[in-house]
Amino acid sequence: MVDDIKEDDFDVDKGGQVEIIGWLYQYYNIEPHDKVVNINGGPIKTNDIPAATQLFTTDWVVRYMVDNSLGRLYLEYFPDSPIKANLTYLLPGPIEKRTDSFDLSKLKMLDDAMGSGHILVYAFDLLIQMYEEQGYGKRDATDAILAHNLYGLEIDKRAYQLAYFALMMKARQYNRRILSKPTRHNLHVFESTVDLPNEVFEKMKASKDTIDDLRTLVSTFKKAKLLGSIMHFEKKFDFDALFSAVNSLPDSTQLDLFGLQAAKNSLLGILKITQVLQTHFDVVATNPPYLNRMNGDLKKYVKKYYKAYSGDLFSVFIWKNIEMTKQDGYSAYMTPFVWMFIKTYEGLRKSILDSKQISSLIQMEYSAFEEATVPINTFVLKNDMSADSTGTYLKLSDFKGGMEVQRRYVLKAVADPSVSYLYRTKQTNFEKIPGNSIGYWLSEEFVNSFMHSKLTDFSFAGTGMRTGDNDRFLRRWFEVCADDTKFENAKISDTYSGIKWIPYSKGGSFRRWYGNQDYVVNWENNGQEIKDNTRKHYPELGENLSWKITNEPKFFHEAITWSSLTSGTTSFRHNPQGYIFDTKGPIIIPTKISLEYLEAYLNSVVCSKYLSVLAPTLDVNPSVFTKMPLIDPNTAEGTLIGHIEDLVMSSELLSKHEWNSFEYSWFFKSHPLCKNIADHQKSPTTKLLIFFEFCDKYVPIQFRGLIFFGQLSKKR
Repeated sequence: MVDDIKEDDFDVDKGGQVEIIGWLYQYYNIEPHDKVVNINGGPIKTNDIPAATQLFTTDWVVRYMVDNSLGRLYLEYFPDSPIKANLTYLLPGPIEKRTDSFDLSKLKMLDDAMGSGHILVYAFDLLIQMYEEQGYGKRDATDAILAHNLYGLEIDKRAYQLAYFALMMKARQYNRRILSKPTRHNLHVFESTVDLPNEVFEKMKASKDTIDDLRTLVSTFKKAKLLGSIMHFEKKFDFDALFSAVNSLPDSTQLDLFGLQAAKNSLLGILKITQVLQTHFDVVATNPPYLNRMNGDLKKYVKKYYKAYSGDLFSVFIWKNIEMTKQDGYSAYMTPFVWMFIKTYEGLRKSILDSKQISSLIQMEYSAFEEATVPINTFVLKNDMSADSTGTYLKLSDFKGGMEVQRRYVLKAVADPSVSYLYRTKQTNFEKIPGNSIGYWLSEEFVNSFMHSKLTDFSFAGTGMRTGDNDRFLRRWFEVCADDTKFENAKISDTYSGIKWIPYSKGGSFRRWYGNQDYVVNWENNGQEIKDNTRKHYPELGENLSWKITNEPKFFHEAITWSSLTSGTTSFRHNPQGYIFDTKGPIIIPTKISLEYLEAYLNSVVCSKYLSVLAPTLDVNPSVFTKMPLIDPNTAEGTLIGHIEDLVMSSELLSKHEWNSFEYSWFFKSHPLCKNIADHQKSPTTKLLIFFEFCDKYVPIQFRGLIFFGQLSKKR
């Protein structure tokens, strides 16, 4: 701590008090976090959820969320407040004045995944300014904030303790006597309960309905550590009756045979948390847990109560939190930005666009958040739907670097709203985009283009095969005997009869027009060994076979392929006739247009821009082409199409020549640097290595004289 952490990080006057506690806890959690998230790729166990999901929220993101929710809400009542000058990260945009009455002591803000309390601590500072402007002294304001304004929930007890500590230290900054008296606060930690003895309920003075409600809550809280803030309740409870029933239990001052005192304390804790979960707040702000590897119980619960938002735990929180927000209130988040685009979260997007307002959003550069390998955005929703609602958006995708770089560009946009990466967009435009993708940077003309016919109206796109065991069934072309495979000019049907190794399209690095022809797959007897392998070697999988063959009738057709997993621009290239294709090297086959015209479109900047909306993540799967618009090429001028096709064929020829000029190509003859050397000066052509199978390994033999090993390989 002394050597590695800057002294300023401990300095209250420089914001250090806020960050240091959260950072220390995250460092403390690094080892258990890495152990949990890297284990087998399987579901996360209940006890491991805190370690897997605890991520500290960067300070400027906290300030953006609070400034644009709590801060904006206050300015809607007091637009001329000097507090506005202190809202450093308030994004530009009109602020509508509210005319209803305002009572600061009744304003409620919640963080229902509070971690070490960073959001609540910054909100405390902002609330102090509001109270002072309303005429309160700092001491009275401090008591009021703890008792009435700030609420927090957490499943991790250690994080809860740190949040409580941080909030009390912040309170003491404004009231030095705060620790010398009992202080009411609204921070809670979820504790899983056990069944309570019947004697506990029999000794209560309450109606049967009230007792039944208490039993229901005890049953629900058995999974409190698993469910946390996403608990769902079928009814609105009468808390006056419930608290009265629990408080009717006698306080135990001697031997407590039935555990009445422990039961009473447990029930009071349950009621306080349930009351929070059934309260509507003016502001809800959080960095929710990111978890898609849910265990069976959690997945079943989420599917039952949050089916439309069940792609990840963070998407459940997005919807639940905006539903816990008062009418015209704000909810703020920091989450992965995949919810804006991919199909998994289409239900969430539609629900938001139909009934909520995206007040503002910042989409960060893909790898900006150093603490987790997820692309991040932070945004604020308003629980209001106005047909003409316009949000403010920042697109920071082009600014490489960490969160500090992103922060500087946010501040630049706040100071100068005319920057090119700030957009003001009506969210009704998103309804015109297939899947309701949040394409806020698109022009009206671009959005309207989605009304055209789709690319799949003129082609077929699909994935192919997953072998289930690539080490066993895939080889590089140079690892097999030449007589066992065939690459070019193969026929679709009987040419492959008796051939074991078939050319295999498996994606690869960025390459347009032609190339990446590296692999062959064992397709002997129509892939029988692949189809038998899982049953033979992994019988415990039963019908859940690890291999999968899709679109087999499309195997061997001339097509266009691409690498579906890419970190940059997607590249499309010609796949000659005679190939089987992979799930990560899918294909698209033209049906009503020429292959060259289709290839030109796919490699164009127009297609790249559509992909930036329809598939902005690392995975470009064939389903995006069902949404990608394409004007019917048959209506275009014939000479133009012919010119496009000529350019594509020229590009393919150049790319093919370049690919075949190096040793990684099956058709390599000589290196380009050798083409001007006279024949009598050239060395003899290098002999191909011969491989044979020995102890389940392919071993190279350098000399042709040992060709019988090749024959042995063919026999085997």
